[in-house]
Amino acid sequence: MSLPTMASPTLSPDSSSQEALSAPTCSPTSDSENLSPDELELLAKLEEQNRLLEADSKSMRSMNGSRRNSGSSLVSSSSASSNLSHLEEDTWILWGRIANEWEEWRRRKEKLLKELIRKGIPHHFRAIVWQLLCSATDMPVKNQYSELLKMSSPCEKLIRRDIARTYPEHEFFKGQDSLGQEVLFNVMKAYSLVDREVGYCQGSAFIVGLLLMQMPEEEAFCVFVRLMQEYRLRELFKPSMAELGLCIYQFEYMLQEQLPDLNTHFRSQSFHTSMYASSWFLTLFLTTFPLPVATRVFDIFMYEGLEIVFRVGLALLQVNQTELMQLDMEGMSQYFQRVIPHQFDSCPDKLILKAYQVKYNPKKMKRLEKEYAAMKSKEMEEQIEIKRLRTENRLLKQRIETLEKDNPRLTEDFVAHLETELEQSRLRETETLGALREMQDKVLDMEKRNSSLPDENNVARLQEELKALKVREGEAVASARELKLQLQELSDTWQAHLSRGGRWKESPRKLVLGELQDELMSVRLREAQALAEGRELRQRVVELETQDHIHRNLLNRVEAERAALQEKLQYLAAQNKGLQTQLSESRRKQAEAECKSKEEVMAVRLREADSMAAVAEMRQRIAELEIQREEGRIQGQLNHSDSSQYIRELKDQIEELKAEVRLLKGPPSFEDPLAFDGLSLARHLDEDSLPSSDEELLGVGVGVGAALQDALYPLSPRDARFFRRLERPAKDSEGSSDSDADELTAPYSQGLDN
Repeated sequence: MSLPTMASPTLSPDSSSQEALSAPTCSPTSDSENLSPDELELLAKLEEQNRLLEADSKSMRSMNGSRRNSGSSLVSSSSASSNLSHLEEDTWILWGRIANEWEEWRRRKEKLLKELIRKGIPHHFRAIVWQLLCSATDMPVKNQYSELLKMSSPCEKLIRRDIARTYPEHEFFKGQDSLGQEVLFNVMKAYSLVDREVGYCQGSAFIVGLLLMQMPEEEAFCVFVRLMQEYRLRELFKPSMAELGLCIYQFEYMLQEQLPDLNTHFRSQSFHTSMYASSWFLTLFLTTFPLPVATRVFDIFMYEGLEIVFRVGLALLQVNQTELMQLDMEGMSQYFQRVIPHQFDSCPDKLILKAYQVKYNPKKMKRLEKEYAAMKSKEMEEQIEIKRLRTENRLLKQRIETLEKDNPRLTEDFVAHLETELEQSRLRETETLGALREMQDKVLDMEKRNSSLPDENNVARLQEELKALKVREGEAVASARELKLQLQELSDTWQAHLSRGGRWKESPRKLVLGELQDELMSVRLREAQALAEGRELRQRVVELETQDHIHRNLLNRVEAERAALQEKLQYLAAQNKGLQTQLSESRRKQAEAECKSKEEVMAVRLREADSMAAVAEMRQRIAELEIQREEGRIQGQLNHSDSSQYIRELKDQIEELKAEVRLLKGPPSFEDPLAFDGLSLARHLDEDSLPSSDEELLGVGVGVGAALQDALYPLSPRDARFFRRLERPAKDSEGSSDSDADELTAPYSQGLDN
């Protein structure tokens, strides 16, 4: 079996070499209990190698440097380094044997292989083992790679834009024209041509970049194609990102089941799962952890799939639950960005151990996948219905607008006619609803009556019982008639016998015969009485049997009703459970709606703040324009009138301003100054802060005007000198001469004329 080519680029000298030979001891898994003694011995060697590596890390780096530079045999001055070299050789032999006997290891030593992969694949074997794990060694698409590079892709601009942001600190990808960026562009472009439905998606470049750190671009392309096809990544990177929504849904269920308090805290802070977990699934923690830790997770992903992402993500939340419960939304975002990525830099095996302590049920994940598919299908149907209604509404609006444009008067009459018809239809609908309610009440009454009556099977049994009773009643009546006839005969015989008189005149023989006849008659009478009593007893037995039969049928009916009630109870219990599920779902949706409403309120507040800022800016602009207008008016007055008249007019304006200030004195003062782009204006209107004279108010007005002018639109030096000279005459007495005013305004007028 031919082995794939090994990669020339490396991660980083320290991290890659240390990870290449390490088999740490802090994450033994449950599969190790079922391993054979030989396999346990291999694991023990790896653990011993890790201890020696930690004890002599400096010599390890020198050994790696000597291997890269000269390729000669490793020579170390310490015994620990020589032992480490020996263990390194054992590691190379072990993973070389795994690579050469790959099929046998996958079939017969799967548990040991899983254990070794969870402990970390040595860096120098990752290119080989990753290709073997995803069966990317002999792919037909590899032969198409060179042809794909000659073609043009519609995603080239997007790929070029994101390449500079992929591993920007890594030496292999640093620089605009670096080799790493060029091969990364080639692989992403080739895949966008192979799979035009997906094309290019942000996040996939980090996975390809990691592959390029381990192997040449052709092999990295084949591995990436296999990952997209067989590891659910293609569904993750589709434009709809339906698989990402499913992963978030499944992860939220695990979070709610295993960390309910933290899930409640996240919901209360509107901290959605997609805000921190989307990058975990899209980049497989490559943008979260440093490369040595992320590569360990990627090793397991290549063997076990997306399950490790769920496990590692929930393990991170379990470890940091206490700290996250004390933070708000912004604090949690900062915590996920700054603290969590570097918690396991010193011992990645601790993270792997925590991950495999998380409960993960594949059957539940399948069930959640079906639930999510059904939910999305229902949402899609609702969206289609909403779109249909919106289209109909738009068409109706267009039709109404057309009718209004054609004939407004006809439209008004038509609308009035429609309103009348609408009222009539509503009245008819009300009457129909009333009749419908009456009919429903009658139907319910009939159903109650019908429920009290026996069903068809019971009616058939009752009819059979009635027929049997009629037959037994007929037999009893016939027997009674026979008894009556016998009694009548006996009575007649007895009366005939009694009617004979004078037995003493007869001979003794006849007397004996008469006595015998009397005794015979008495015997017959007693026999008849006994028969009658027997028949009565038989009739009583028949009646008792009939009652017993009726009672048995009644018991059967009661038992059937009990079974029906039991089924109804089970149905109601199942219905109650479904309602409870719907209630919990509605509560969840209500919480989501509340979160969305909070977000909308925040957005409205932000828009309101923007509007207020815009209003303030407009007011500021208006004030500026008013100041400029006042400046022009003052200039004209200085040019065409004397200063004394101008000062009197200013005093009048000051009196008006005082009156306005007194009117404005009522509202409460603002303690904080208003700020407009760096300009702060104190808004204190206390009694003591008001000017005591016209001159002071004039000085305040001029000072505020100058401050606004200087802050918003800075004046030229000549204009500034003019306003400063203008302030001084305003403070002088009213006896200022016209020549002084002319002297003040002359330079400014000359400047305007120029």
